[in-house]
Amino acid sequence: MPSIPRILIYMALLGTLAAAVPPLVVAWSRSEPVDKRPVTMFLDMDLQKKFKAQSTNDLFADGRSMRPLIEGTVARGESFGDTHLYGGFVGSEWAATLPNGMTMSMDLLVRGQERFTIYCTPCHGQAGEGNGMVNQRAMALVANANGPVQGTVWVPAKSLHDATVSGQPIGQIYGTITNGIRNMASYSAQIPTEDRWAIAAYVKSLQRAFDASLQDVPPTERSKIQ
Repeated sequence: MPSIPRILIYMALLGTLAAAVPPLVVAWSRSEPVDKRPVTMFLDMDLQKKFKAQSTNDLFADGRSMRPLIEGTVARGESFGDTHLYGGFVGSEWAATLPNGMTMSMDLLVRGQERFTIYCTPCHGQAGEGNGMVNQRAMALVANANGPVQGTVWVPAKSLHDATVSGQPIGQIYGTITNGIRNMASYSAQIPTEDRWAIAAYVKSLQRAFDASLQDVPPTERSKIQ
């Protein structure tokens, strides 16, 4: 087998080294901060005329680009002036009714049940008795002092049928979901306002169901459950 000429080997090595130079230069240029403006092939919006935050602007008398908020104005959709809808209270008392524009209906309760199942049952359980899977697991870890997770601390989930909760008006239940209470965090970031009211309505229906009697069922429906 004929040997490869040395000149070809040298040329192959030089070619390999030359091919490695551009990636190395690119990597170096991206890792080193520079004060010069980068080379831009397509300007697009890189060089648009604008005033950046914290910069000067001679257009205004105070010379600032950032403008102060106009006194008395509120961003659209962020007034939150309806304390019944957003706060759950009327005047200084917790609301006993749904906000204006919302009516108690089966659709609302079904929506509340769906959201309750997603966000509330892990701790409070399907029927709201405080026996959700997360609560059961945490209580088991607390009881097993020599288990794999030593020093576990857990505040048991509240039963929604406890006398301290079952007597709360719907606005207070909405307020608890919105603001949190004790070790329970706020769910205002995860659950929209209307859905929080739907959950509160469903909780009241659960509480009513636990205290219901046969006499509360319409006569035409009693035969179905007897």
